[in-house]
Amino acid sequence: MATTSKLTLPADYHTHTPLCLHAEGEPEEYIDAAIAAGVSEYGISDHAPQSPEPFDDWRMLESDLPTYFDWIQRAKDHAGGRLKIRAGLECDWFPGCHQWINHLADLYDWDYLIGSIHYLGDQWDFDNPKWLGRWAETDVDEIWTQYWNEYTAMAKSGIFDFLGHPDLIKKFAYTPKGDLRRFYDPTIEALVEAKGAIELNTAGFHKPCAEQYPSAEFLKLAAQAKIPITLSSDAHHPSEVARDFQRGIALLKEAGFQETCLFEKRSRKLQKLNY
Repeated sequence: MATTSKLTLPADYHTHTPLCLHAEGEPEEYIDAAIAAGVSEYGISDHAPQSPEPFDDWRMLESDLPTYFDWIQRAKDHAGGRLKIRAGLECDWFPGCHQWINHLADLYDWDYLIGSIHYLGDQWDFDNPKWLGRWAETDVDEIWTQYWNEYTAMAKSGIFDFLGHPDLIKKFAYTPKGDLRRFYDPTIEALVEAKGAIELNTAGFHKPCAEQYPSAEFLKLAAQAKIPITLSSDAHHPSEVARDFQRGIALLKEAGFQETCLFEKRSRKLQKLNY
């Protein structure tokens, strides 16, 4: 009887380590999970240090970077020839952050840098559950406008290899009324102009918003604009590696995507979405 080999899933590049202070597990456990899931490549991209330190309580310090590099090497050693391991960082976007991002970029031979927005205004990390009560007192339309203005500026900057969870602002299910394309369209245009890429992040399925980041509408706009995309779990535990990737693949196909991204030494190439 003929046997069929397991189909390889897209790469999972957005994953974390305990150095961010809110993830668990050892590198060997993550790699075993990635191999079992059948991802084509596995990327490590913990929350990057941010100046001035200590900046908050959910990222590594710059002094932790040697330990982070050791973590990456342990992952590579454990994977051997079974799985390609890529090295990255999830960097926070702030106005005027270019010099800091360039500094981080020079510290290691990264395969990619992810750009994300977790902070707005007066240093409010809006996706942090400890500030959930603040949302009830917030003008949702105003904060969405602020968020998407910054996301568009981040896209225009061109300093990241792909942008993380585009509509993270919806995490706690606070969404403005009306047509949300007024927020999406400028970011789509900026991504096209900067030749930027984004991710479909499956972690949103397990948050109060109960859907992937970004929304199906944003995904369709991105596919129509031919914006490159990768699929990410945002894993903070080995059990979350490639979580909900089949749902993510279905959403990508429904939106019109035919390819996902691969990254190596900050160069991007496309891989057919043959799953």
